[in-house]
Amino acid sequence: MRGPLAPAEVPISRTRAERFDELVRDEAHRLEQRWSRQLAGVEFAVEEVPSVDPRSLDADTVPLSRLIPAADGRPPRIVVYRRPVEARGGDDERDRARLVRDVVVEEVADLLGLSPESIDPTYDSPDD
Repeated sequence: MRGPLAPAEVPISRTRAERFDELVRDEAHRLEQRWSRQLAGVEFAVEEVPSVDPRSLDADTVPLSRLIPAADGRPPRIVVYRRPVEARGGDDERDRARLVRDVVVEEVADLLGLSPESIDPTYDSPDD
């Protein structure tokens, strides 16, 4: 038998990258509901890996995300790097979702100049 085993609209047929994009989109949406005025115009994006000079990093440091400040008429942008987050988050979907939540919360906190705990009281909490 050839072809997809499941229809395109069911969750099982989504790629790993699509599921990750959805995690970031859901987290951004959740924070935008609470911080709508402060996050108006902020862009959230996913990239596979960071584009950095390997010589500029510690051997043990790989960025999970990046805040690109507003400049030249462009809005601020929060970028989450899929592969480093997946590598750190492991194979467990809940752990990965928790890590995405914490990464996005940290970047929003940095953008707004607040603590992550004030952005989201569940930050870095093992209970979800």
